[in-house]
Amino acid sequence: MLGHAFTADQQHASQLLRSGPPRRLGRVPHLPDSYVTSRRWSIGIVSPEPCSSLSGNGVTARRWETLLAELGHRVRVQSAYAGEDYDLLISLHAMKSAAAIEAFHERFPGRPQVLALTGTDLYGDLEGDPRALRSLELADRYVVLQPRGLNRLPGELRERAVAIHQSLARIVRRAPKSEGAFDVCVLSHLRHVKDPLLAAAAVQLLPPESDVQVTHVGAAFEPELGRRAKKETTTNPRYRWVGELDREAALAVLAASRILVLTSRMEGGANVVSEAIAAGVPILSTRIDGSVGILGEDYPGYFPVGDAQALSDLLRRAETDPGFYADLRRHIERLVPLVDPARERAAWKRLLASLC
Repeated sequence: MLGHAFTADQQHASQLLRSGPPRRLGRVPHLPDSYVTSRRWSIGIVSPEPCSSLSGNGVTARRWETLLAELGHRVRVQSAYAGEDYDLLISLHAMKSAAAIEAFHERFPGRPQVLALTGTDLYGDLEGDPRALRSLELADRYVVLQPRGLNRLPGELRERAVAIHQSLARIVRRAPKSEGAFDVCVLSHLRHVKDPLLAAAAVQLLPPESDVQVTHVGAAFEPELGRRAKKETTTNPRYRWVGELDREAALAVLAASRILVLTSRMEGGANVVSEAIAAGVPILSTRIDGSVGILGEDYPGYFPVGDAQALSDLLRRAETDPGFYADLRRHIERLVPLVDPARERAAWKRLLASLC
């Protein structure tokens, strides 16, 4: 855990985090009044993935671009920083955006930076990467995508952090894709950290009379997993991998599903959880901070990481127990205000104001 890592090497962390002038928690120093009071900032957003990427970071960056533009700012998303004259730089991923964060600091040492900490940052090996620690040092504010992410930061960093839930306009539910089937979707790229074939394993454990059918949408980021998903599609009658779809088509699959399954081993706060809430689609998820921080501790649809049997049992219960399915839906409906775009936009407005 990141917080534990800092306390274990407290002297080193203290030296690193306190080198140079203290980072500001109020108005950014060394900036002219016209900069601080301006209603329109020039903002660069650096996301490690290409701007056209359908990955979580790519979707997040483009959504923030829209929200910040709606607040009246001039915003550009790019995969690398090339010396542009921005008033503010927002970077996703402490390790992968380290070069951008360092370069912006060198060119504009008095200008603010916001660092969005991803799942890999918070739940991976952040403390073991000097570039990532340098990114933490240079950032004025940190953004995490659900409140439990704050607990991964030691106290001296937590006071600079804010949790901002990801949002999406309400999605209209669609008729099921298959008459008589209990349609389930997995919206996840094929990467080891996503445990992408767990749903395929789970549906093989269902009884013959089950009508559960899984549609898996996502690109094969790891070729071996793509080969396995293709084989699973040909041999497992309950599972179909359709590869990567454009965002509109992927959301259409979600809107026509009875259940979304999330099998990740770790997440900072998956976009797809907010998307399912916006669509009113119940979720079955691994019990990981990235999901619990959004859905709540008492959400009834969790199963242990890597446990195909537990997922299979939940799928069967959702299919056959109307009371359980209704309970899942009630929990999801109560969370709809959490993913309102107006809420996320207001959170960013407050964050920018805190830099003045």
